[in-house]
Amino acid sequence: MKKWFVVFIGIVLLAVFAAGCGGKTATNESNSTDEQNTGAKDTYTIKLAYVVPETQSTHIAAKEVFKKYVEEKSNGRIKVELHPNGELGGDRQAIEAVQLGTIQMTIPAAAVLSGFEPKFQVFDLPYLFKSKEAAYKALDGELGKKLSDLLIPLGLRNLAYGENGFRNITNNKGPINSPADLKGVKIRTMENPVHMATFKALGANPTPISFGELYTALQQGTVDAEENPIPLVYTSKFYEVQKYYTLDGHVYAATAVLINNDFFNSLPEDLQQIIVEGAEKYKDEQRKLSSQQDTEMLRALKDKGMQINELTPEQKQEFIDATLPVYDQFKDVLGEDLINLAKQANN
Repeated sequence: MKKWFVVFIGIVLLAVFAAGCGGKTATNESNSTDEQNTGAKDTYTIKLAYVVPETQSTHIAAKEVFKKYVEEKSNGRIKVELHPNGELGGDRQAIEAVQLGTIQMTIPAAAVLSGFEPKFQVFDLPYLFKSKEAAYKALDGELGKKLSDLLIPLGLRNLAYGENGFRNITNNKGPINSPADLKGVKIRTMENPVHMATFKALGANPTPISFGELYTALQQGTVDAEENPIPLVYTSKFYEVQKYYTLDGHVYAATAVLINNDFFNSLPEDLQQIIVEGAEKYKDEQRKLSSQQDTEMLRALKDKGMQINELTPEQKQEFIDATLPVYDQFKDVLGEDLINLAKQANN
């Protein structure tokens, strides 16, 4: 009897020891003992979230370029899970989740980052960039780097700047040809101080509403107008609830490819490099797709019955002049050096 008891105890101890030899990857995914014995490397899962739908350039480039490049180049050591349509929350919620490490990456509108670092409001100054090329020059140059560096202490690393394009005004009242046409118009804006100050300067009544609630707000008449880039107006089907679209280009809407800084630093150097390269390739493709969608989707909006209103240079100057006080209003927050650095990109 004692002999069998000793044998039984021995078997139990061996089982406990074998279980203790198991390992985990950095994403808490268990590797088998056989995989570890053959020297298999850790694998990582990146959850990448954003609010835009699958038809928008952000998702297309994330799927066809970033995800594909990172997974293939890492030989499967990194898996990228995409979460479009605000599945994991709005831009602000996604940024906070990245800070906490609940998810690893997000691609929010850069305007939302002003709620985390006020100097990001420089991108939101009205009629700042005269063209996309000027915006690219600023974002990919010293201005973009200075702002990205400010995110590191917040637990965020910006890998690249994408875009949504220039923001324009939709409404149900009529064509917007001058600031006078906006007087008293209740317009949805982002919860962004510069955006709100801009439309107050233009005589409108800015009302912050989350993007996920915007369609319903327009449908129910909670607001008369909103402002968004061409691709977002089309993919969000705002043409169903808005009749007029004025191409005033009051703000260039950048996006940022953010990753949790601690997560990034925990990766082996070769995987860090792959992610950086993937983000750069994403940026190039996403910007190209965004410009293509501007052309294609503006035509589609016309086909859907939206009245497209293009301003003459003289008309646009009225809007520029009316919003000049906004620069003075935010000069102390942003600093003249930062504002001038942005303006220099137009030269």
